[in-house]
Amino acid sequence: MAHSLHSLHTFALNSQCQNFVEITQLEQLKAQNFSAPFCLLGEGSNTVFLNDYMGTVIKIALKGIKITERENDTLISIAAGENWHQLVSYLLEQNIPGLENLALIPGTVGASPVQNIGAYGVEIAKFVELVEYFDITTNTMHSLNNEQCEFAYRDSIFKHALKNKAVITQVHLALPKKWQPVLSYGSLQQLDIITPQAVFDQVIKTRNSKLPNPYTLANAGSFFKNPIITNQQLAELLKQFADLPHYEYGQSHHKVAAGWLIDKSGLKGHREAGIEVHQQQALVLVNQGNSEGSDLIKMIKHIQQVVYTRYNIMLEHEVRLMDARSECHINAEPK
Repeated sequence: MAHSLHSLHTFALNSQCQNFVEITQLEQLKAQNFSAPFCLLGEGSNTVFLNDYMGTVIKIALKGIKITERENDTLISIAAGENWHQLVSYLLEQNIPGLENLALIPGTVGASPVQNIGAYGVEIAKFVELVEYFDITTNTMHSLNNEQCEFAYRDSIFKHALKNKAVITQVHLALPKKWQPVLSYGSLQQLDIITPQAVFDQVIKTRNSKLPNPYTLANAGSFFKNPIITNQQLAELLKQFADLPHYEYGQSHHKVAAGWLIDKSGLKGHREAGIEVHQQQALVLVNQGNSEGSDLIKMIKHIQQVVYTRYNIMLEHEVRLMDARSECHINAEPK
């Protein structure tokens, strides 16, 4: 039976799926038929349905938080359907800091290890001790430690070897009792009083000033990954673009700011039908309405081509794009 996806993904394109299932108990996973096309969904803040989906959308709504005190850290065990920002806020209230740089990231806890969410110099990989998941192929439960998750920038094993094979059910985070603030990014460097709450408040203030609320203006957050380039590429770019924001990424690479590349390419405010490059933050695409998946594809390719022509960098979209039957990747042909 067709089910509207408009309210199930924050980019809010008008699309439908053939079937919709909400998982609130682990037993439901064992009874679920995974042989037909399916798409796992949390709060839909990093997924866009470009067309009607010819399969089953499975929303993970498992709930529960358990806190275990240990000698040097606190173990937080969180069910996959819990809201990420509410978790960060709740832990601060319990005087358990560590995640404050990741405040206001939309989505669920279960989605957080998949793309190794990160912001303001901190990635969730720093804290993950264990990820529990349901193996679709064997109908059994398994767990991976931090190393086995194969975390990288906006990446993990769940995007590769375990893609469409694993349903994350619980995430275990180890937060050190000795708090060490991470203040390397932007506005956090200007803080006078350095406490977990002050960092949390500043992150929220900064995000709200740059990023539109997806529940009031349809968007999927940061749309493109920050490109990782070689030190040699960076040196060449800095000769021409001296103010290009860049951050060390290992010894031989740097990460550069995708939003800056899009902004300085003159693309803020550019529109394709109702899809627009956000006026305050060029890294965000917003849906003003009356738009289709084809409009979004046209926008992605246009941004990729313009940025490539100017900087010789091909942007990759961070947002998961779903076509009629499976995930798809949009890559423009360089002009």
